[in-house]
Amino acid sequence: MWYNGLLDLSWWQVILAVLLLTHITIVSVTVYLHRHSAHRALDLHPAVSHFFRFWLWMTTGMQTRDWTAIHRKHHAKCETEEDPHSPVTRGLNTVMWQGAELYRAGKTPETLEKYGKGTPEDWIEKNLYRRYELLGIAIMFVIDVLLFGAIGITVWAIQMLWIPFFAAGVINGLGHHSGYRNYECPDASTNILPWGILIGGEELHNNHHTYPSSAKLSNKWWEFDIGWMYIRLLSLMGLAQVKRLPPTIYTLDSKQDIDRDTVMAIINNRFQVMARYSDQVIHPLLQQVRGEADKQHKRLYRKAKRLLNRNNALITQKEEQSLANLLEENAMLKTLYEKRMELQAIWQRRASTNDEIIHALHDWIHKAEESGIQMLSEFAQNLRHYTLPPTHRTA
Repeated sequence: MWYNGLLDLSWWQVILAVLLLTHITIVSVTVYLHRHSAHRALDLHPAVSHFFRFWLWMTTGMQTRDWTAIHRKHHAKCETEEDPHSPVTRGLNTVMWQGAELYRAGKTPETLEKYGKGTPEDWIEKNLYRRYELLGIAIMFVIDVLLFGAIGITVWAIQMLWIPFFAAGVINGLGHHSGYRNYECPDASTNILPWGILIGGEELHNNHHTYPSSAKLSNKWWEFDIGWMYIRLLSLMGLAQVKRLPPTIYTLDSKQDIDRDTVMAIINNRFQVMARYSDQVIHPLLQQVRGEADKQHKRLYRKAKRLLNRNNALITQKEEQSLANLLEENAMLKTLYEKRMELQAIWQRRASTNDEIIHALHDWIHKAEESGIQMLSEFAQNLRHYTLPPTHRTA
């Protein structure tokens, strides 16, 4: 019948079709707009790149320059008043339910000029996609009604709402509010889920903010990034070339001297170094003291790991008081926290020379080894073995 459209699908087939269509849109955003255009983490074959441009024009009306510019500004001004969509400054409800409006408000000429460089400026971009940005979604409406019939109106509506809700709302909202953090990067980004499937891998938002130029968003062995799976498939077909991945820690058991390679390896992997410090030094002690604590102090120690590793810029006034109480309760925890802050301060010395940083790191490792705290001593000894990948080592 005419009201079932040309495909005449059953209700469950329509649901599968909607999931497929919206998934293609999500893949277009994460692979093309996000990882390729905004962060230059990979190169795409022109045919693949243009397919994504065309599909996004049909299903969202978004232009590459606009999305890229706003996202780059988000990273450059993250969690400040200039961030186009931070729940920290604008509130979670605003970002969740008004994400599309914030996106449109962020498309100022100054933002597009400063952050939109290197995006397509060819004839079809200027004369079709940018000039007639609503034409694509109008064509999509006609196609959906022809293919699916009356239910095609609902199919089209879901397609139009998918990115504003999930990308603009969930990722930008929940991805800076709720979830777990592998790394203590300077902003409030979180991993919403360890399985990046529904939103193409963008669920792993803390990983991305820690290593924004990486084409791969999963960092732990138990995390899955479906966007990375598609990139690998495109690479195998010669349609994509990965340019950047997260840094990897290399060690040499024979290496004992702290040199420039040691310093560079630690600085390049500083987020992983601090995550290891948390897991190998702070967490074992916390488990011990929590088991020995009374009911009143157990409650305090439950929050301890997060507070002891939290970036100072993200700690609230109430959390500051909890942290102070925690450190006052346990002298060894206070020592480990202070050593963590001292280690972090070494690579934050922007004006220091290589020799000064090497000396500071040597001094930190020596004092940690002599601290009498086994976990801290072992961690410090392992730092001596850090080095750069073979192709980057100095002679």
